[in-house]
Amino acid sequence: MRTQIILLAFAVIIAATSCQGEKKELITQKIQYDVNIKSPDPDYDWWIQNLPGPQRENLVDLIMDRALSGEIQAYDYFNNPITASDIAKIMSDTAALTLMSEEPPYEYYDTLVVIRIERESIQRIRFLEEWRIDQKTLAFEKKILGLAPVARRVDDAGNERWQPLFWIYVDNEFVKTLNK
Repeated sequence: MRTQIILLAFAVIIAATSCQGEKKELITQKIQYDVNIKSPDPDYDWWIQNLPGPQRENLVDLIMDRALSGEIQAYDYFNNPITASDIAKIMSDTAALTLMSEEPPYEYYDTLVVIRIERESIQRIRFLEEWRIDQKTLAFEKKILGLAPVARRVDDAGNERWQPLFWIYVDNEFVKTLNK
């Protein structure tokens, strides 16, 4: 009986160590996509394309607070490092508009409109990832390289667009390859 237990334990150890050595095949070095963190449709189940309010707010606060404090390095669209001050400027957009008076004589006038991006407007996270797959089990392994908070913006004509505010790269090896 004791010999059988020792043989069984040995077989388990061999099986466990042989599985660890299997390489996953690289599917792509970079893939980028948005993930809704606030559901676009109130008729969906609460967990579909949605993080519950407190978790969503905590995630957005964590990203924004660390970037605005300068604790983590943020990057612009072209992968240039930006400062906390740059991020603060991104969060406030000023537009010079020429409008027509609603009253006669319907003259044109210039005005400045300041539009602030509120944290509640951040409803998506854009991910940059590396994907690998185990061909036997089809198990995916995703390595997050970076993320960007994405805010919902509506222009003067009422058109909706999604704006990535800045990038945070969480993989140090990937950061070394930027702008090379």
